[in-house]
Amino acid sequence: MSSTTTTERPSNVSEALARGRLGVPSVVFFVLSAAAPLTVVAGVVTTGYGVIGVLGIPLAFLAVAAVLALFSAGYVAMARRMANAGAFYAYVSRGLGRPAGVGTAWVALIAYNALQVGLYGTIGAAAAPVLDRLFGIAPQWWIVALVAWAMVGLLGLLRVDINGMVLAALLCAEIAVIVVFDLGQLSNPAGGNVSFAAFSPDNFFVPGLGAVLVLAILGFVGFEASVVFSEESKDPKRTVPMATYLSVAIIAVIYALSSWSMTVAVGPDRIVEEAGTQSIELIFNLAGAHLGDTVLTIGQALFLTSVLAAMISFHNTTARYAFALGRERVLPAVFGRTSPTTGAPQAASLAQSALGLFVIVLYAVNGWDPVLQLFFWLGTSGGFGVLLLIATTAVAIIVYFARSDEPETLWRRLIAPGIAAVALVAIIVLAVQNFANLLGVAPDSPLRWAIPAAYPVAALLGALWGLTLRRRRPDTYARIGLGAESAAAVVVSPPAATEPETTTMGVRR
Repeated sequence: MSSTTTTERPSNVSEALARGRLGVPSVVFFVLSAAAPLTVVAGVVTTGYGVIGVLGIPLAFLAVAAVLALFSAGYVAMARRMANAGAFYAYVSRGLGRPAGVGTAWVALIAYNALQVGLYGTIGAAAAPVLDRLFGIAPQWWIVALVAWAMVGLLGLLRVDINGMVLAALLCAEIAVIVVFDLGQLSNPAGGNVSFAAFSPDNFFVPGLGAVLVLAILGFVGFEASVVFSEESKDPKRTVPMATYLSVAIIAVIYALSSWSMTVAVGPDRIVEEAGTQSIELIFNLAGAHLGDTVLTIGQALFLTSVLAAMISFHNTTARYAFALGRERVLPAVFGRTSPTTGAPQAASLAQSALGLFVIVLYAVNGWDPVLQLFFWLGTSGGFGVLLLIATTAVAIIVYFARSDEPETLWRRLIAPGIAAVALVAIIVLAVQNFANLLGVAPDSPLRWAIPAAYPVAALLGALWGLTLRRRRPDTYARIGLGAESAAAVVVSPPAATEPETTTMGVRR
């Protein structure tokens, strides 16, 4: 019945992210850059129209925005109580238990890495027309991807606020060109009449609805990153909620307007066919026809910077998840180290860069399609993984507040996350049923079940690892989900039949 105190004390200097560097605008820039408005509009929306063939994509964006706004009520309530770069991982650990938290972390690593790495496919393919127009050269996609990889890897090692300034400049130009494109499309409606058919429920509640909803979720991926950067925010209790709600609202307006204006310019009866034929080039061809070659060239160039901005943001998010796990010793301790000069998660950033390099080389050597098989497949698969994370976190929020005696409104602790959880589970069911449509593969393709099945397998393996830590390394297990507080935690190991207890700065957990 003896108790022991851990002697392993991580360094607060080496294992803490740089604090107080990000305000509301900077966090919003990170979030919106991860959402990559021009990448989604030009790449995801057009490919979605062509592959899935459902007209109601604009309405899907609004529906998903409403669900995510409900989810955010409980999400930011949790953020006020714990600032942790692990976000979903930390919240699920506190709500559903440490093994479930580790399983969530493994799902997050797979999903965010898929999202980040998948972008290397589209930047390589999208660069060809720009470079050909400007310089008369058309390099292989993987050459461009390697250049982008080197830039992202370098920025990932610099101060987080430097990354924020880069993203701010790229994002402002990106949103400006989207607005110009939208105005050009709405000013030149097909047949001379502006059609609102894309907002009709009859074009929304159709076969393929689940695939469209996952596509819409993919467009919002990144909104949750406001919490990932909470440790580096100047005032997390104010910054995180404001950045989260602003991001959801801005993303919803941009995507709904842009995906609708595209149907207006092409015609609702022809958008599926034209998107299937022209793919990413559709929006730029429309811009060239309506606004001239100069605007077209600017738009194509900004599409490249949009993808680059998304890469930078996802790289930072993914590295911070790995950092959070390394700091708490769920992953090897080296991942929890930061640069002494920049405060960036150095080892985690380098590991993410190594994975990106491996995937680029793999696809280049095998001659695989960089747009469909790298960008779209990995992007939509990563989006589905984030959907699972959001749904699990919604349940964890409810359970956390049910067990806690901390004061919180009924709306934030139960009603809003409860409605969101039900809606998200329904979307997951529809998505699994329509996964072949989502990927654009045959109904009997093994990818149709292998990709969605990979996530529960990863979650199960992660949970088993969590249980292994409880048995073999109770001091590590007790720190799971504590975030920066884990560095100051004092772990007391009680009898083997119970879980370790942790006190942090005098507070028993």
